[in-house]
Amino acid sequence: MLADTSTSQAVREVLEGRASHSEAVWRNLIEMGAAAAAIPEQYGGAGLGYLELCLVAEEAGRHLAAVPLSSSFYLAAEAILRAGSEAQKQRWLPKLASGEWLAAIAMTEPGAGSDMRGMRTKATREGGEGGGWRIKGSKHFISHADEADFVILVAVTGIDDAGRSQMSTFLVDLDAPGVALHDGYRNVSHRGYTNSIIDFDDVYVGPDALLGEEGKGFELAGEWLGSTRLQVAATCLGRAERALDLSIQHAATREQFGQPIGRFQGVGFKLADMATELRAAELMTLHAAWKYDQGTATDADIAMAKLKATEMLALVADEAIQIHGGMGLMDELPLERIWRDARIERIWDGTSEIQRHIVSRSLLRPLGA
Repeated sequence: MLADTSTSQAVREVLEGRASHSEAVWRNLIEMGAAAAAIPEQYGGAGLGYLELCLVAEEAGRHLAAVPLSSSFYLAAEAILRAGSEAQKQRWLPKLASGEWLAAIAMTEPGAGSDMRGMRTKATREGGEGGGWRIKGSKHFISHADEADFVILVAVTGIDDAGRSQMSTFLVDLDAPGVALHDGYRNVSHRGYTNSIIDFDDVYVGPDALLGEEGKGFELAGEWLGSTRLQVAATCLGRAERALDLSIQHAATREQFGQPIGRFQGVGFKLADMATELRAAELMTLHAAWKYDQGTATDADIAMAKLKATEMLALVADEAIQIHGGMGLMDELPLERIWRDARIERIWDGTSEIQRHIVSRSLLRPLGA
């Protein structure tokens, strides 16, 4: 299906700004049940594990499908499944599973990216214990908010004994009074992922909008970010496979000095390194996804997979363009898009530096260092 619908024309419409994502691909994926994949059967889903979800993401990446599966369905479903009440699960999950509703994740702010505790959006209790909340603040870089029905919002709700911000998580309808969406920034990477700025001006939500425990939003976000980092890693695998396949084909058919360029060691060894790095990243990602399904994955397992896969894609995309020469930078080929898109993978959902920090702390903390 992806080969038939994620065509070069569909991709070009996204690149030229005539479409926010590949609509034909998106609708077909929903009809096939992709939106339901991460949701248990009792809520209308398919009940697949994260290993299977990573295989879906890998295939979508291979075909450069600009679709909001991770941000609009998988990540939102993960958050609600982890922390939601039964009433919240019954309300939100069936709508996500059917594709009727889309979600967005509203965490990032101008002053709060990697440092979540720098967040300034606040939710203030109204009416005492058991009452609702008033939300005031602004979020930016919010993927697909312009098409979403609701957001999972993280906001400051208090200060702990150490003087650090305590955060809570809320389910907020985007048509609520006081919510205003604005066009975001024009991306170099992932032009099919529109982003928006969302202002919350004294937005009221009821007590049933609180997702999980009050003051536990930081911990909850840390849990669901693990799942989305696996999705990022898996998508990188698919894109790298596409770039490698094109490079192998080009090296076998492009002739210079009377022979295919793949016979030159300078090109052949590039292909060998690209393939080796890709397979290493694939094994790390799928192994981490398998452990995630078993409940044994550590933060370091996921961080290493995300770090390896995103940096591998940067290498493979760059080498693919080098092998193709100047033609690799023309938009008649998908390589320039893969190359551009690769840059943001090392930034969003946790920078490479954050992943290295997670891994290094897992190594040193047991020794008290």
